Amino acid sequence: MKAVVVFRIDRRSGVATYLQIVRQVEQALRMGALEEGDRLPTAAQVAAETKVNPNTTLKAYRELERAGLAEVRQGAGTFITRSLVPPQSGPDSPLRASLAEWLNEARAQGLSGPEVDALFRSAFAAVYPGGADAG
Repeated sequence: MKAVVVFRIDRRSGVATYLQIVRQVEQALRMGALEEGDRLPTAAQVAAETKVNPNTTLKAYRELERAGLAEVRQGAGTFITRSLVPPQSGPDSPLRASLAEWLNEARAQGLSGPEVDALFRSAFAAVYPGGADAG
């Protein structure tokens, strides 16, 4: 898979820039947008896109390497070494199929994207009151 990751840096979030990069890679891994073997953009590419210092990206990539999610191959780049997609939520999982069915039903009933998003977030907050990091 040829992965394309577009990093979005929120300078007002209070979260360190390198951690935002780490979290966005982790999220891409959980969503299946990045897979084992995919090459991450170079530090220079990320710097050009986001206007962050290339050393910040290198720090994020070192953190991903420390976590066992990526490896630096000298002269070749930084590559994803493992997936974070749980088997029960992969692209072919029954859970994902149920969610797609629910989304299609919402569309058939005339709900707009923002309305579906609001409905999902409301239901999510009811089930996970502690937010996305709650178990």
